[in-house]
Amino acid sequence: MDSSERNANWKFTPASSVTAQLIPHFDASSTPPPENPDGSVPWSSGLFDCGADVKNCCITMWCPCITFGQISEIMNEGTSCVSQGAIYALLMFLPGIGCIFSAGNRLCMRQRFGLEESPCGEPCGDCRVHCLCEQCALCQEYRELKSQGFDMNIGWQANMEKQILAAAAGVEDAPTLEGMTRLIE
Repeated sequence: MDSSERNANWKFTPASSVTAQLIPHFDASSTPPPENPDGSVPWSSGLFDCGADVKNCCITMWCPCITFGQISEIMNEGTSCVSQGAIYALLMFLPGIGCIFSAGNRLCMRQRFGLEESPCGEPCGDCRVHCLCEQCALCQEYRELKSQGFDMNIGWQANMEKQILAAAAGVEDAPTLEGMTRLIE
């Protein structure tokens, strides 16, 4: 496999607007997902595929604030998992507010990874998904971040350190962008 074929399998995700760092995720065994007519890509798993990760499904079913906190820490690039989970837990007691709050992560995730819109349609499709299927939506978002290469158990900072160590170890033929010569100062 030559370097152009390898580079075609790299997915780039902006990690931080502050550091302008890119997180590569390479999977040589997979082919890129088919694009929809609007250019978006499908989610890595379906909304009702909760059984694909039974441990996360059980945690999310009984204590969704834990899964929400883990997702928020990654999507907000380091915001405390505990604080986001606690805020979510408090908002869950106000009818409809918790699902509106959690829909923000889904929208951010769709925009960052170019994912297709929710099956509920627009406008407010992400909010409807969360209001109608809160735990299923959280499980799907958790699985999506895992499929994007994040280790959900170690948090944002450890994921960034892991990426930096992988880059320092010399990932063979890693794609480079003109003008970008270092990851972080």
